[in-house]
Amino acid sequence: MIVRIMGEGQVALADGRLAELNKLDDELLAEMENGDGPGFRATLQSLLAKVRELGEPLPDDSLEPSDLILPSQDATLEEVQELLSDDGLIPDGS
Repeated sequence: MIVRIMGEGQVALADGRLAELNKLDDELLAEMENGDGPGFRATLQSLLAKVRELGEPLPDDSLEPSDLILPSQDATLEEVQELLSDDGLIPDGS
């Protein structure tokens, strides 16, 4: 799976790693629903850090289609809300 972090680039991520990211995605969704700005910011940072840790960066000149697009680390709560699906930012795989 190819994941794009807006403003950074793309990483290749094994599909099996999505379950690890879904916990953070669920936390992020709950914080957004509760209007928890500081919690949202911290969890977004953790989610992006985990993607970077688990994924393999693609070369900057690579033009692979992205399977998943995540917001940049400085995205606002409102900007992230626009990217959300019913499952959050990351599909639950079921």
